[in-house]
Amino acid sequence: MSQDTKVKTTESSPPAPSKTRKSLPVLDPSGDYYYWWLNTMVFPVMYNLIILVCRACFPDLQHGYLVAWLVLDYTSDLLYLLDIVVRFHTGFLEQGILVVDKGRISSRYVRTWSFLLDLASLMPTDVVYLRLGPHTPTLRLNRFLRAPRLFEAFDRTETRTAYPNAFRIAKLMLYIFVVIHWNSCLYFALSLYLGLGRDAWVYPDPAQPGFERLLRQYLYSFYFSTLILTTVGDTPPPAREEEYLFMVGDFLLAVMGFATIMGSMSSVIYNMNTADAAFYPDHGLVKKYMKLQHVNRKLERRVIDWYQHLQINKKITNEIAILQHLPERLQAEVAVSVHLSTLSQVQIFQNCEASLLEELVLKLQPQTYSPGEYVCRKGDIGREMYIIREGQLAVVADDGITQYAVLGAGLYFGEISIISIKGNMSGNRRTANIKSIGYSDLFCLSKEDLQEVLSEYPQAQTVMEEKGREILLKMNKLDMNAEAAEIALQEATESRLRGLDQQLDDLQTKFARLLAELESSALKIAYRVERLEWQTREWPMPEDLAGADDEGEPGEGTSKDEEGRATQEGPPGPE
Repeated sequence: MSQDTKVKTTESSPPAPSKTRKSLPVLDPSGDYYYWWLNTMVFPVMYNLIILVCRACFPDLQHGYLVAWLVLDYTSDLLYLLDIVVRFHTGFLEQGILVVDKGRISSRYVRTWSFLLDLASLMPTDVVYLRLGPHTPTLRLNRFLRAPRLFEAFDRTETRTAYPNAFRIAKLMLYIFVVIHWNSCLYFALSLYLGLGRDAWVYPDPAQPGFERLLRQYLYSFYFSTLILTTVGDTPPPAREEEYLFMVGDFLLAVMGFATIMGSMSSVIYNMNTADAAFYPDHGLVKKYMKLQHVNRKLERRVIDWYQHLQINKKITNEIAILQHLPERLQAEVAVSVHLSTLSQVQIFQNCEASLLEELVLKLQPQTYSPGEYVCRKGDIGREMYIIREGQLAVVADDGITQYAVLGAGLYFGEISIISIKGNMSGNRRTANIKSIGYSDLFCLSKEDLQEVLSEYPQAQTVMEEKGREILLKMNKLDMNAEAAEIALQEATESRLRGLDQQLDDLQTKFARLLAELESSALKIAYRVERLEWQTREWPMPEDLAGADDEGEPGEGTSKDEEGRATQEGPPGPE
């Protein structure tokens, strides 16, 4: 018994928990970690693209710093290897969803050309050092196959940077430097092959003072290559076939490079002009219109100053047009992050639903007013409210000089005029003259846009009307008797409308009954007509009666019999 009990106890005991091994996380290809890893890979790729060619063409550079080159070589190889590991842990999108299954990620990666190139770039070609010696860096040229990671990093940076045009120019200058660098290295290698100092075209003889130094060798080659590729001229004429071929190849490369540079710069300038046109309105058309219509010089100067203020201070007046290509929800989030803090300062919008404020934010229209320009005048019908974003506005008298108050950033006015409040003594008209002191940036919200949004939020409309009524009471601008009269009139109107609706329902009921009776009568008449048609169908015609008189009694008998049969048959009943 004791043994059985011991066996059962052993079988029922839970297994010991195994130690879980932490695995590397899956990276999002659009995330920050993957982006910074791409930027890290820029350094080993650029090192191989620039230094390997230079070491292969300048023997003194290779021999003088061998230990440093070996350390840098194998450090870059280690980063290349880590890059493959990162590729095996980088997810991909499938139907818009990030795939984090490492098995699917690995199987997808190994079936791509990128995997083959990554493996080829890490082939251990260095083992040939054992036979040829460590001073043959050309064995590592397969490291150039990792260049696509450099282009991918540049593309990601261009989309993330706040200055894409400046980055494009810097990238173009880097490409130009790499091309000239490679060409200068090939020039020096060709000079070594032909013999240094053999003619005026190759690199001078190192025996001359100063030309034996490594820095002088590289700078002279770089200068000579720059002269050729920029087609500046002032270079010694070639004397051998190899020199002619080198010059022809460089000239062809220079023509292609010149076209590429011009095209890239034109694209950058075009993008900059397109961006300016999208942000700021084109003032050329307005200036031409004013000139054709002979607008006075003072008004034309004010318009030009307004456009100049927008461009100098980077004021944007068409935000909706700029964000129109974003999804509606993302567009709302961008607008909320920019303007919600300003809209929430308005008293009548406080404590409103967040979704209501989000929709209102999309309706805000930025406006910029010049110095001395009136925003509204006393007696004007109020169709919009204004929120001061930047600048100062003055409440002035009718003479336009006397100032009663100054409104600063964060304040608002005209909010009562866009809400139909019963008993409003001002009748939705402006009660003051408001003029811009300097350049002022305002947000405008029209009455139509507010009503369009509030039609989906009836409770918010009631709350806003109550807040507006409280504001009018504090300002002594709410006529309670008129408000009560309007409410009573509205209730009477609604009562009459309900009565009219009831009468309309009664009329529709009577009309339906009349239609039913008419249809029944029409059916009965149709049945009677059909019955009469059957009864008269077999009656003899006058010609038949005349023929029967001529033939005598048999014809009469026959007709009687037929009539009797027809009478006995009778008309068919209604179906």
